[in-house]
Order: sequence, then structure tokens, then C-alpha cells
Amino acid sequence: MKKRQIGRLAILAAGLALAATSVTSCAGKKAADAAKAKKEAENAAVTVFAVSTTTATKGELKDYLEFAGDVAAKTNVDILPDSSGKIIEVKVNVGDAVSKDQVVALVDASRPGMTYEPGPVKSPISGTITAVNVVTGSMVSQQSSVARVSKMDTLEIGMSVPERYVSKIKLNQSAYLKFDAYPGESFMAKITEVSPVLDASSRTMAAKLSLNTPDPRIKAGMFARVKLITDTRNNIVKVPVTAIVSRFGEEFIFTVNRGEKTTVSKKTVSVGIRVDDKAEILSGLSAGDEIVVQGQTLLEDGSEINIVSTTEPLPETEGAQ
Repeated sequence: MKKRQIGRLAILAAGLALAATSVTSCAGKKAADAAKAKKEAENAAVTVFAVSTTTATKGELKDYLEFAGDVAAKTNVDILPDSSGKIIEVKVNVGDAVSKDQVVALVDASRPGMTYEPGPVKSPISGTITAVNVVTGSMVSQQSSVARVSKMDTLEIGMSVPERYVSKIKLNQSAYLKFDAYPGESFMAKITEVSPVLDASSRTMAAKLSLNTPDPRIKAGMFARVKLITDTRNNIVKVPVTAIVSRFGEEFIFTVNRGEKTTVSKKTVSVGIRVDDKAEILSGLSAGDEIVVQGQTLLEDGSEINIVSTTEPLPETEGAQ
């Protein structure tokens, strides 16, 4: 009997020990699981954003308007005969250079019963023949244009300015000209003439430009693409437009803080003029600041970033583009 009681006690003790071991094991597993979950949560909370950056530049920014223009000779004169009659000889061809009072054609003014010596038709100015309007045998009057002579060394570019832009046009305003015949090249010009009135039917104002440096490659009749500079800002901070983020009526830029961890700071900025893909920053940013230009959509102040690429800063001076 006594032996049985001892056996039962032994079994009970073993069961209690097993239960205690099981409880300890469960508690250890729960603690390990909790630590693992905490670590995963901490890792998940730190999101690193991939971005591209550049540097804010100090320089100039030019605002402009674009127009279409036509190249023409500044001086065009029709050559008229002194008398009516028949053209018996044409002495020039298109493209010929002529001097003042040079004979370009002969006119026979004879009538039935009256015979006259051929009368010369003379060029009133020196220049280049740009049109010949008669052939031998043509009948002309004193109002008929025999030919046209132009001064090709003084070309001008005419353009029509819509009424809404009239206030932005003034004499000596600079412009860049581009021609399809010379892709990739720009030619400097300036406004030399502005009409004091607008055309009543088209509501446009006529303006003319002259090349700063005459170029023999530019010919009358060419089509010009005019980029007229209307405003130039000097010594300003400028950035790519893509760097500017707008949220809830506020505009700001993210600047880069390099250290053990690369993070960003959110800086509220005041934006001036925007030209194409560039913008003027009036305040809130300094030249030389490294800024985020791509990948900033989800950024917040202090966000950690990974810079995957860096683009060249904007040039300090503006060209024809």
C-alpha cells in the first residue's frame, strides 16, 4: 500500500514537471515571436525612397515669345520705262548685280509713221535683280514694271504681333532667329521698326527685325522662326520645374542632407517666372543646394532617400535653345 502511494506521488511530480517545462517553453516562444514582430515592424517603418537630384543654379533666365517671320530685302524698287512701247531687248537676268543707271532693257516707242531710237530702261538704284517681268516683244506702258531690283545686303524680317502681346514689343529688343535651312543654328537680331498702328482686320501690329551680323546664307523669301526675348532676369536662383512640388496650395522643394543617412528637408519656396522647363526661385532656396528632381511625390520632411542618379545643373547663361 505504501509503495503504491509513493508511485502515485512520483507520477504526479513528473506530470507537474512536464507541465512546468511546457509552460516555460510556450512563454519563451511567445517572447521570441514578439521580438521578431517588433523588429519587422521597425524595419517596415523605415522606407527609403529612390530619387534623382541636381544642384540649384545661380544665373540668368530669359522669358520669350515666339512668332513667324518672313525675310525680305529692305529696299525693293520696280524698274519702270520712260515711255510706252515694245520691249526689243532684255539685258539682265534674275540674280544679276546692277549699278545705278545701268540699262536693263530697251523699249521701241515707234508708232506708224514715226520711228524712234530704242529707249533705255535704267535701274534707279544699285542692287540685285530679283524679278524680270517682261520678255522680248512684250508691250509696256510707263506704269509697267520691267524688272525689280533689291538691295540684298540689307535684309529685314517682318512679323505680325497679335494685339495681346503689343505691350511687350519695343525697339532694339533682342531676338534669336532659326531657319529650316540651317537646323541647330541661331542668328541674333533686334527689332528696328514697330508700327504705330494695328491692322484693323487682323488685329496685329507689324514689326521688323534686322540681323545683328549680315549673313550671306540668309536669303530673301526665307521663313524665320523668331524667339523674341521679353524679359531677362539676372543673378537669380533657378531650378528645373520638376523639382517644385505643390500640395494644398503650397509650393516647396526637397533639399538633400548627406550624412550617415541621406535624408531630405522640405523647404517652402516662392516661385517667380517659369520658362519652358525652368523656374525662378525668389526665396526659400540658395544656389548650390542639392535638390530632388524626381521621385519626390511621396517624400516628407526627414524622409530617408537613396540617390540613384544625379543630373547636370542648369547652365548659368541662356542660349537660343
